[in-house]
Amino acid sequence: MGSYYTYMARNRDPGIDERVLAAALTVMARDGYARMSFDAVAGEAGVTRPTVYLRHPTKAQLATAAVAAYREHGEPRDSGDTRADLLARLRHFRRGVERPNGMAMLGTVLAEEPHTPELVALWRERLVKPRRDELRAILRRAIERGELRPDSDVEAAVAMLVGSYFARYVEHGRAPRGWPEAEVDMVLAALR
Repeated sequence: MGSYYTYMARNRDPGIDERVLAAALTVMARDGYARMSFDAVAGEAGVTRPTVYLRHPTKAQLATAAVAAYREHGEPRDSGDTRADLLARLRHFRRGVERPNGMAMLGTVLAEEPHTPELVALWRERLVKPRRDELRAILRRAIERGELRPDSDVEAAVAMLVGSYFARYVEHGRAPRGWPEAEVDMVLAALR
């Protein structure tokens, strides 16, 4: 017979999982990562503190799971049209970083790096890498279809697509309305 925790891990209520992750986003947006507590998340979700700990044993795991779940919500599907797929991914990215406190949360994560390296490592693993992998896959499929040059620098293209948002945000407080179209068209023109 397994332990109580093994039993609970196998018999989770997905509704509680969703409430805990939504509550973590709410608490982080309101209080910031540094002041987010398991008690506050549990209270917001209407569950007990052990319920939260059972699902996410560290604050870094809870925070990154919540943001990753938000990112996965409404994720676009590939259509096979390179330009349309890149635009859909960048628009989805933009919605994520422009949600209330989205960029502030990213700043908080980066500021925590010297104190909580686990947080930054999980952020990169759960959020940065999947997004960049999706963009790489779209570009590599375009190369395989003969739409882009075989020697296209996919890594540089991905860095330009995502990095351009951050550069414009730092300069203007947000990227201009036509940002995704301008960046995608410029990158595709360079790779054709």
